[in-house]
Amino acid sequence: MRDNDLTMTSRTVGQTLKEQAIVLGAALALMWIIFIASWMTGGTLLMLGVIPRTAIGLRGIIFAPFLHGSLHHLLANSIPFAVLGWLVMLRDSRHFVPVTVAAMIASGMMAWLFGAAGSVHIGASGVIFGYLGFLILSGWYARSMFSIVLSIVVTLLWGGLILGVMPGVAGISWQAHLGGFIGGVLAARAYRTPS
Repeated sequence: MRDNDLTMTSRTVGQTLKEQAIVLGAALALMWIIFIASWMTGGTLLMLGVIPRTAIGLRGIIFAPFLHGSLHHLLANSIPFAVLGWLVMLRDSRHFVPVTVAAMIASGMMAWLFGAAGSVHIGASGVIFGYLGFLILSGWYARSMFSIVLSIVVTLLWGGLILGVMPGVAGISWQAHLGGFIGGVLAARAYRTPS
């Protein structure tokens, strides 16, 4: 490989990492800005979450991932969102937006259909579970060496999160987690062509 090729490759890698950091940083910044706005308005924005089986509750499919009920809730979602979101981009940057949208829709619909009446479902965890489902199953569907290795690493490091798709702790939307995971799996199947 010539020096010129190495320079071009490092510029391309550097540019790609910069673009990925900007996209993830913007999404996280939006979550934090909305959290601050919600806090300043006494939490009134939280009613924009998914409210099961109500027409107005459907808007939460779009808004819920950006809403968090407490600083702890936001912090607990920020790190896995950044890490797993970046791993989705690492597999193929073009998949980030479609996987995110699939997870948002599936997570929101599952919470809307099966959540407790009168509850409000908020938080980015459904999207995070979508990333998890996508990353764990992408190796199976794509069958490329990189995707397989990435699936194994993600399963070993974060596979225990799968328990979050089952009913358990009160106040945690297992319905959104399960829906997000299913959305991620469906996205992995849709992108089964090796990248």
